[in-house]
Amino acid sequence: MPAERRAGGAASAGAGRRRPLLVLRVVGALLLLGMGEIHLFLVLTGTGGLLGASFVVNAVASLVLAVALVVTREKLLLVSALSLLLVLGTLLALLIALTPTGLFGLRSSLDYTLAPTSVVVESIGVVVLATTTVLAFRMRGR
Repeated sequence: MPAERRAGGAASAGAGRRRPLLVLRVVGALLLLGMGEIHLFLVLTGTGGLLGASFVVNAVASLVLAVALVVTREKLLLVSALSLLLVLGTLLALLIALTPTGLFGLRSSLDYTLAPTSVVVESIGVVVLATTTVLAFRMRGR
């Protein structure tokens, strides 16, 4: 009986460790969807050209990764790392575009529609997805 109790305790302890990871996955997915929605909104309200096309790619990638982040189990480390790279890259691109030299000749400002919101959503996304990736790394093989 004690062996069964220990086995059950170990199983519930493992489930207890996975619960925060599940919460982070869901929050990360919501942040990805928020980021994608912001970029899609900007396209639908007039951002065109190469920037608009990249915003559409960002929105689609955000949707795909958000779904994968919640659904996947075997490839969680890969999906969370890719999600982190997408959000981090998007945030860095915006921050560089906010500088006087801009990014590839494109300059932005915090007065631009949803720019401050993007900075907040993407910054929180980086923290959440970095934490998710670290936990997924630690949980791999379990």
